[in-house]
Amino acid sequence: MSDKPDLTALLGSRICHDLISPIGAIGNGVELLMMDGMGSSPELALIVDSVANANARIRFFRVAFGAAGASEQRIGRAEVASILSDLTRGGRLLMDWQSPADLSRREVKLAFLAILCLESAMPHGGTLSIERGESRWTLRGEAGRLRIDADLWELLSNPASTVEIGPGQVHFALLRDEISRQHRRLTVEVGDTAVRLSY
Repeated sequence: MSDKPDLTALLGSRICHDLISPIGAIGNGVELLMMDGMGSSPELALIVDSVANANARIRFFRVAFGAAGASEQRIGRAEVASILSDLTRGGRLLMDWQSPADLSRREVKLAFLAILCLESAMPHGGTLSIERGESRWTLRGEAGRLRIDADLWELLSNPASTVEIGPGQVHFALLRDEISRQHRRLTVEVGDTAVRLSY
């Protein structure tokens, strides 16, 4: 008997799938306007930046929140690097992704959820390193100032703990559930200027 479908992930996939086409169409329309000589207007520049940001977020969310599919579904390091580069362009967060060239989509989903948790702790920016070793992933976020909600991080350290979460913290619960689904064990280390996750 197969496991129950992950309805949350299927919903994430559906929303991202339905949004990617209209956002792509807006991007194409903007390119046409720029070819007509309107590319120098500040209004169009704002639209260009907004479309690029929305496209980057949806590509990231599609992996983080979407269905990972069967264990044999793969995603290349170049695609991951492209997603992260677009996501952080012009922002205060720098990311360094080190991994083999070919990864399972399930592994990348887990890493993206962990990135969202670390990003929550670094609202003023910082440096995030993601490394896939022989058998374990290690993610380390460093910043001059961290914002740590102890209850949320306890949710990761102690899966039995309960805490009320809102939409802005849902990735903590999703990471905890995905760690369990993939039969991994998460180690959390929180310091004054760095947070380290490994699994």
